[in-house]
Amino acid sequence: MSKNFIEELQWRDMIHDVMPGAEDHLNEQMRAAYVGFDPTADSLHIGNLVPIMLLAHYQRCGHKPVALVGGATGMIGDPSGKSSERNLLDEKTLRHNQDAIKKQLAHFLDFESDAPNAAVLVNNYDWMKEFSFLEFIRDVGKHITVNYMMAKDSVKNRISSEASGDGMSFTEFTYQLVQGYDFLHLFRAENCTLQMGGSDQWGNITTGTELIRRIGGGKGYAITCPLITKSDGSKFGKSEGGNVWLDANRTSPYKFYQYWLNTTDVDAEKYIKIFTFLTQEDITSLITEHNEAPHLRLLQKRLAKEITTMVHSESDFMNAEKASGILFSKSFKEDIQQLDEKTFLDVFDGVPQAEISVAEIEDGLDMIGALAAKTQFLKSNGEARRALKENAVSVNKEKVKEDYKITSNDLINDKYVVINKGKRNTYILEIVS
Repeated sequence: MSKNFIEELQWRDMIHDVMPGAEDHLNEQMRAAYVGFDPTADSLHIGNLVPIMLLAHYQRCGHKPVALVGGATGMIGDPSGKSSERNLLDEKTLRHNQDAIKKQLAHFLDFESDAPNAAVLVNNYDWMKEFSFLEFIRDVGKHITVNYMMAKDSVKNRISSEASGDGMSFTEFTYQLVQGYDFLHLFRAENCTLQMGGSDQWGNITTGTELIRRIGGGKGYAITCPLITKSDGSKFGKSEGGNVWLDANRTSPYKFYQYWLNTTDVDAEKYIKIFTFLTQEDITSLITEHNEAPHLRLLQKRLAKEITTMVHSESDFMNAEKASGILFSKSFKEDIQQLDEKTFLDVFDGVPQAEISVAEIEDGLDMIGALAAKTQFLKSNGEARRALKENAVSVNKEKVKEDYKITSNDLINDKYVVINKGKRNTYILEIVS
């Protein structure tokens, strides 16, 4: 083995629980391990990055990663950490989601090489769809007692909510058996002896090791990682718009980059270990350098660079970095012309906008009209005049006086004009035909 997998996870603070004997088992030879992914959307989000990184480090340490798309379990719903059931999906949607997820995983895992530890993608729907209910309760169900299943935290937590009328359906109650059977199936089909996941999955994973012992006559192992939290107590992986997705159509590379760039010092120090492949030496020296000049935000910048490049591409990172600094650029108009429209709108997301017709700028739109009369950016024409007299107004970052007129020469990408009043107030004119 090139590197000790457990040691790699330990210094990165990525281990919560390890089943006894797992480290020796991995040090003996190449082993196959799997992680399950929920296919209820056609994109993973950054909440999935920890298990993805587990598999990526696993492969880099010489072992074989198996990514399981939970087509069958996605049709049921996992009670772990949830307060309600999932929406159930049809097979066509699941297949589409599976293909999209594989493309995203391929940024981290090598599926294509002929190396013995090339990654494999499987879907548990493929072996569960032919399994009849009677066969399942006869061949699997009889090996696990209800007492054993009831002792799991994920079940106890949901059962205890029965008083509020939620409770737990039989469908969800059987979830751990179905996930446990996945481990048994992969133990037989892929010689897979290890399952990994978040710490909330420990109960489901150990049900699998129990089935391997009782039915497969073998030994399975479990490793879990801590659930990621933010230092301010808010939920990791969420922004104002909801999930931060890996799909560029759901979360643009610019917004993705911004999410990491805006992390706190405490979180950045934690995240750079978990979400990059930088070495321990590199990270240690980066942290030292950052602490000497925290205002430079070196950790956040490097974190955002590494992860944006990994999930998207180097050019996406470079565009996002350029867009991030564009508001402070000395050649603002020239630089902003290079942004595509989507990134331009991302940069000015939430900024007040008004539409002006092409006809109104043909002869030049006066600044009172641009600031107040035609747009209501400012409350009155008088306020607009005062701002102009105080030299507080700029068009595309260049100061203007009251006699200035906005024309087609001011258009960015033939469509937009950026107006500022002071440092804090920005407005966008969109020119429409």
